[in-house]
Amino acid sequence: MVELKLISKEAIPAALARAERYRLLNQPRMAESICHDVLRADPQNPKALVALLLSLTDQFGRHGYGVGIKEVKELLARLPGEYEKAYYEGLICERWGKALLSGRSSVTAALDWLRRAMSLFEKAEAKRPGGRRGTPPLERLRPPHHPARAIRHRRSRGRIRSRLPRRRPPVLKGSGGPPQPAPAP
Repeated sequence: MVELKLISKEAIPAALARAERYRLLNQPRMAESICHDVLRADPQNPKALVALLLSLTDQFGRHGYGVGIKEVKELLARLPGEYEKAYYEGLICERWGKALLSGRSSVTAALDWLRRAMSLFEKAEAKRPGGRRGTPPLERLRPPHHPARAIRHRRSRGRIRSRLPRRRPPVLKGSGGPPQPAPAP
């Protein structure tokens, strides 16, 4: 069997940039492969862990990919910091819920996953460190006052609302229906 060569530590930033490009080109398996290569060279690289997590969740619900939520959740334990764990667990739940909505799964199950995601985004925001100094490495990646959690929360709420049954306007007693316009004179 051919032994794979490890990439050098100096090549890691370029490899991660390439993985991001593959994700943007909708080729998550290529991005996943690159992330595994980076993690062989630097097993605790936080950017590689996040890129791998994202490339795996990009594969949710795709025919022939076979990536499950259990595999992705195993990566959470390797992330540094409580904020990162809560935020990315929320992201996993959101993407799993979206995959269920686009498939032939129960709408109720999908909505439960989206509600769980919203709860985790709120938990992540509560755990977010206040200042920039002494913050965990992944937190430093996010610019100050970045509204990612709030945006993801609103999008999840919108998906839930779009799937709930619409309420009909109340019918007034004795009228038999909504008010009718007066006849023209």
